[in-house]
Order: sequence, then structure tokens, then C-alpha cells
Amino acid sequence: MTWDALAVIGPTASGKTGLAIRVARRLGGEIVSMDSRQVYRGMDIGTAKAEPAERAAVPHHGLDLVDPDQRYSAGAFARDARQWLDEIRARDHVPLLVGGTGFFLRALTHPLFREPQLEPARRERLKRWLSARPEAELRAWLARLDPAGAAALAARGGRQRVARALEVALLSGRPLSWWHAHALPEERPLAVMVFVLDLPRAELYQRIDERVRRMVGAGLENEVRGLVARFDERAPGLDATGYIELLPYLRGETSLDAAVDAIQRATRRYARRQLTWLRHQLPATARHLDGLRPPDELADEVVRAWREEEGRP
Repeated sequence: MTWDALAVIGPTASGKTGLAIRVARRLGGEIVSMDSRQVYRGMDIGTAKAEPAERAAVPHHGLDLVDPDQRYSAGAFARDARQWLDEIRARDHVPLLVGGTGFFLRALTHPLFREPQLEPARRERLKRWLSARPEAELRAWLARLDPAGAAALAARGGRQRVARALEVALLSGRPLSWWHAHALPEERPLAVMVFVLDLPRAELYQRIDERVRRMVGAGLENEVRGLVARFDERAPGLDATGYIELLPYLRGETSLDAAVDAIQRATRRYARRQLTWLRHQLPATARHLDGLRPPDELADEVVRAWREEEGRP
């Protein structure tokens, strides 16, 4: 089988970045980030972006694309990623998709529908109006306009996705679930060799808690404070885990220790949602890796499997 790309995925703090860089250096690869928060400029510490030295060692794509007050959808990622993959393969390099945003991967393996054309000025006015409404109110409206879509977003959709579903329903006259069911896909599905990093739940939670403490020690508070000074607290990017939990502290409503605890708890919840997605949405060909093994051993295993499939020594 001919593969379009190799993917290293797993829950947050499972070691994806370190493994992917090792694999990329062995294969002559380039990394395409599949992280819906690393697309934001200035959100470096809280999203655990690759360090400058890591980016210097291996080319990275998909980082620092938009400001936190802008939106970046899975559809936009799919269009950009296909261009990056084409360019990487044209250089005779191996494309590595790396991250924990499962919807980004699925947008490539199960192409999204062709989105309806929405008049830009009307959409912008509606977007501003929706941004001022409570999330509970938006969900109540969506339940009336698109019951199927509201049910799908009940457990795995944040405010941004709910607002987007409302925009489509109100401006196109048909609910988002209808477009998913009837519209044609934008592109052909990509064949991706998927490797999944698995960790025992207790180990994963310990790594999450330790990483949050490192982020705070590295200056996460100042990073968030600077972003709030430049952008409104309601900016789409700032509803990310690790950022939104610090806002009450910056407003003087809680202590730093309480904010750190809130980040840790929210990150563990996010990891559980990722694990649920990984259990139900991965292709049958996905290969699981024991995340407790040494990273170099895992990298060798991934490289060996890729070369065997590609028929290369």
C-alpha cells in the first residue's frame, strides 16, 4: 500500500513531539502539527510548542498561523495540510502528522463536506453577536435548529464549534448535520500510517501535572497576561485549556495555586476526551506503541515499519 503520510498521535503529554522528532531525523522527515491551539501566534508555553532548537533540527508546519482573535477550522487545516504534504513529498521527504487533535487527522482521512458559501459581511456580524451570548443559550438554540448536530457537540464540541454550527444553520437555511450528510467531500481521502502512543492512565496524569508545573515555571502567567493585553479575553484562542483557567487569577478572583490546580484538572479531562476519541475513531490499521518504552526504541520501530511498507531498506 502507498501511504500519503505517517502520523504520531496520542493524548496530551504522552511524548508525541519527542518521538516524532526522532523519527523525522531518521527518515529525513518534516513535521505537520495537528494541534488546534498551536496554530495561534504567541501561545507557545501553554500549547507546548516545539522548542526553537527542535524546529531548527526538523522543519515544522502548522505553527503560528493566526492570531488568537481569529478562528482556524478543521477544514482550513485540511486545505493547508494537503499543500504542505504535497510540498514535503516534492522534496522527497517524509511527511509526519503529529498531534492530539483527532478532528484534524480525520479531516484528512475522511474529507470534510464542501462548506456552503456564507456571505462574509453577514457572517461577521452574526459572529460578533453570537460571541456576546452565553454558551448555554447558544446550545439551546442549536438544539432547536439542529438537534442532531447539538447532540453530536454535547460532549466533544466547545463554544467555537457550537457558534459555527449556528452560523451555518442561520445563514444557509440548512443545519450543519444536513450538509455533513448531503454535501460532497472536498478532496480524496488520504492514506495515513497511524502510530498511537499509549500510556497507563496514572502515568499520563502524572506527566500532565508535572508538565503544567513546568509551564507555569517557564512563564505561562506572563504569556497569558500579554495575550489578554493585546486581545479580548473572549478571543477564540484564549478559551484553550491552560489559558482560560488563568483568567480568574489575572482578574484577582482566585490564587495562582487554585489556577494551576484548575489547569491540571482541565487538562486531565481533555486527555480523557482524547482517549475516548482514539478508542472509537482510529482506522483498523493503527499501530499502538507502549509509551513507557525508551523513545529511541519506539522511533526505531516506527522507522522500520514505515520502510517495510514503503519497500525501502
